[in-house]
Amino acid sequence: MKMIIHLSTRRLLLSFLFVAAWDAGSGQVHYSLLEEAKHGTFVGRIAQDLGLELAELVPRLFRVASKGCGDLLEVNLQNGILFVNSRIDREELCGRSAECSIHLEVIVDRPLQVFYVEVEVKDINDNPPVFPATHRNLFISEARALESHFSLEGASDADIGENTLLTYRLTPNEYFSLEVPSNDEQEKPLELVLKKRLDREVASELLLVLKATDGGKPELTGTVKINITVLDANDNAPVFDKAVHRIKLLENARNGTLIIRLNASDLDEGSNGHILYSFATDVSSNTEASFRIDSNSGEIRVNGKIDFEETKLWKLQIEAVDKGNPPMFGHCTVLIEVLDINDNAPELLVTSLLLSIPEDAPLGTVITLISVTDRDVGSNAQVTCSLTPHVPFILVSTFKNYYSLVLDSSLDREKSVSVYKLVVTARDGGSPSLSATASMSVEVADVNDNAPAFAQPEYTVFVKENNPPGCHIFTVSAWDADAQENALVSYSLVERRVGERALSSYVSVHAESGKVYALQPLDHEELELLQFQVSARDAGVPPLGSNVTLQVFVLDENDNAPALLPPGPGGGPSAVSQVVSRSVDAGHVVAKVRAVDADSGYNAWLSYELQPAAGGARSPFRVGLYTGEISTTRALDEADAPRQRLLVLVKDHGEPALTATATVLLSLEDSGQAPKASSRALSGAAGAETALVDVNVYLIVAICAVSSLLVLTLLLYTALRCSAPPSEGACGPVKPRLVCSSAVGSWSYSQERRQRVCSGEGPPKTDLMAFSPSLPPGLDREVGEERQEAGSNHSGLVSSINPFPLLENGLVGSPCSPRDSQESSPTPQFKSINSLVLSLLHSPTLTSIHDHWKNHSLDLTDLCWQSNISAF
Repeated sequence: MKMIIHLSTRRLLLSFLFVAAWDAGSGQVHYSLLEEAKHGTFVGRIAQDLGLELAELVPRLFRVASKGCGDLLEVNLQNGILFVNSRIDREELCGRSAECSIHLEVIVDRPLQVFYVEVEVKDINDNPPVFPATHRNLFISEARALESHFSLEGASDADIGENTLLTYRLTPNEYFSLEVPSNDEQEKPLELVLKKRLDREVASELLLVLKATDGGKPELTGTVKINITVLDANDNAPVFDKAVHRIKLLENARNGTLIIRLNASDLDEGSNGHILYSFATDVSSNTEASFRIDSNSGEIRVNGKIDFEETKLWKLQIEAVDKGNPPMFGHCTVLIEVLDINDNAPELLVTSLLLSIPEDAPLGTVITLISVTDRDVGSNAQVTCSLTPHVPFILVSTFKNYYSLVLDSSLDREKSVSVYKLVVTARDGGSPSLSATASMSVEVADVNDNAPAFAQPEYTVFVKENNPPGCHIFTVSAWDADAQENALVSYSLVERRVGERALSSYVSVHAESGKVYALQPLDHEELELLQFQVSARDAGVPPLGSNVTLQVFVLDENDNAPALLPPGPGGGPSAVSQVVSRSVDAGHVVAKVRAVDADSGYNAWLSYELQPAAGGARSPFRVGLYTGEISTTRALDEADAPRQRLLVLVKDHGEPALTATATVLLSLEDSGQAPKASSRALSGAAGAETALVDVNVYLIVAICAVSSLLVLTLLLYTALRCSAPPSEGACGPVKPRLVCSSAVGSWSYSQERRQRVCSGEGPPKTDLMAFSPSLPPGLDREVGEERQEAGSNHSGLVSSINPFPLLENGLVGSPCSPRDSQESSPTPQFKSINSLVLSLLHSPTLTSIHDHWKNHSLDLTDLCWQSNISAF
């Protein structure tokens, strides 16, 4: 009872002793701890020793990992103390190893740091010596000679160091003494030495107690009872040629491999000298499972699996017994040292710290911790690690067999891959070497480093005027190379002023689909071109964006009827009065009807028709189909009525066509009165025409079918500006100059058309539109007849239909212009310009462009009217 109390007190005192120091060689924290310490026993102030503040343990995710040691130790995050969490048994943890330590990995984040802590578990004397059996029976012949030795199996102690140093004591008796081998002869067994001859008649049995005491404080003991039976007769025991046999054996040796053949001899004869071999009676079950011995030959062979990692040294006790009566025994020890071979592949343990890594992560970012172990020893346990080649990561050795997977080069999720499949290979130094692999995936998280991109920087859109409000006119689309919300694109208008109004009053764009809508009907006569930008912006932080330019051309619809121009300063808007002499010849021009159309292209191309007279009488007058000039078809005579009322129908070429009707009143006079009246009439007509035409206007030539011809338009416009008389100002009142092209083409002029092109720059401009259409079938003959009849009076007319009359006539109109006599021949600079333009117009490039647009059901001439002519 006293010993138990003393033992408990001793353990209680030792459980509170520990040593904490820095290991100068490895840079790790080292603590010492006695085994069997109670729960909650203080081990060390680990946070303080690692240089960590208590307040940052929780925010930095302080955690402790211990491979294979479970939760033996824990850390109190409130005070940073490492304490014992569960029972620690050194023998269970490390066996009979001289050194026993618990290795801890301490990990904290923000920034990531890894510390290595070693806790040494010190032995206490908590295991008593244990004999293989509690009873031992010996049969000894009374004939045995003095100083005969009888082997005994010694006790074993699971502790280490001084706690396992054993001393033996035999019960006092007069026959036997105990011979204990010295420290240098630990392989030899204990032996009983016969000191006095046995006499079966005096004592047939002897009972002895062998006691083993360890060197711990307090001491622990174990006992075995030895029952000696004294036999008679056979007085020579078998003797082995060597008391101790040392053998080296490779692990994983095959079953049946011969280890050793033992040899024992007996001086007796007959059955007393016939020897049988066997394991000692107290042999362990593991020995019998791993080895077998032939009782007759003494051969010891492999019987099971020999594993160096489980048992490095086998100690076999062998008995040789004769067949005498009583039998006599000889003993020897066989020590089998197992040699390691490279039969264990390395083992990899991967601890992932980051589920994904952003593509803009800095170099040196730690992603994963990897530990490697190998159960072999020596070179077979020397492990090297390698990583899949051609990846932006490297393995960095941190401590012994610990590695960190570290970012080595910059990442780009869009240009490379979004997930890296990595394979870590661990290979030992054995021959042949063994290896193990561990696969892991590192996901590259997207960051917003790509702006939305449009397929092209500018789009051209054609929209017919008078569109319904809210109609869809175009869809823009941008693509973002990023992922998730960083690739979610939204669209918006880049707001600006269009004249006096905001851009958002004209168009809108759907934020998600990119569809562009016209919010109100567009009018070609007010707005020919609407140019604006649409912005595409992603949902990243910070957001990135880009713009695209849309040029919306408003195509003309025939929504304006022809408007008649007054014949003179005091004339009405629809009646023309003229005095005509009866002596005029056929083909003489007696009056002219003038009209304009606010539309463009075919919709503004006007033709004139003379309505049939009442009663079906044939009128001596006709009207030019495209000039509006009323001329005689024959010589006038007395039969013609003195008052001629002509109705001229003015019609455009739109679909459907719109018309206006002009009334022309002609008074026929005799030749004596005609000159005066004709003179006044012609003077009034000349004055009216001069008032109409004598205006300074910039002639803008509509040669624009595609954007590649805009340079040609600019060239012509610049030449015309150089030749035109100065105006009052860019935005001031401008007098238009009307220049006719030919009998088959007409100029249509809109006097008050402002803001034709809304590009946001430059003052509003007036414009003069030129148009020379291809004649419809059936009109060629009529036009030819007109031109043939009027050939003598109109020397400026060309002999064939010219699609660009301005160029052929040197940028000067037909003789219908009052300026014909003054500008009948072009200036030298215009001659050179004309030559250049004509060569371009007759080039194969222009011809192919014209054919392309015709194949797409869009007339080249009609497209000219929709282009940005007056933007220059």
